Amino acid sequence: MNNCLTETARKLFMNDRYATELTGIEIVSVSKHQCICSLLLVHRHCNARDTAMGGVLFTLADFAAAVAANSENLSKEELHWVSLDANIHYLAPALLGQRLTATCTALKHGRTTALYQTIIESPDSGKRIAVIGTTMMRV
Repeated sequence: MNNCLTETARKLFMNDRYATELTGIEIVSVSKHQCICSLLLVHRHCNARDTAMGGVLFTLADFAAAVAANSENLSKEELHWVSLDANIHYLAPALLGQRLTATCTALKHGRTTALYQTIIESPDSGKRIAVIGTTMMRV
């Protein structure tokens, strides 16, 4: 883990208020083209079955992809990468009270586009919750 990159990412991405303040996502660690984010599922994240809403999982993955893709310019405090397209595969329900981790890694990072994969897991249950592919675009 690169502590300097992680602290810089936390500082810059705290301005992503929907993800950080409303949703409560935390950046755990950042290295070049990779990051791990975490979220504790509370009532506001859940549907009537006390499982995570799909949009919460998507937000977690989208945020993780943004942090990972922008990791190359964090030392300059520059953010150039945004999501262009994403698809999500829900594999298992995430339950109220579980902590989720989203691990995002570059599969291909080019000059103007990049492809990232995010795996959301629940260390509490040992289950893989979702797999997300995100195409990023440099703006």
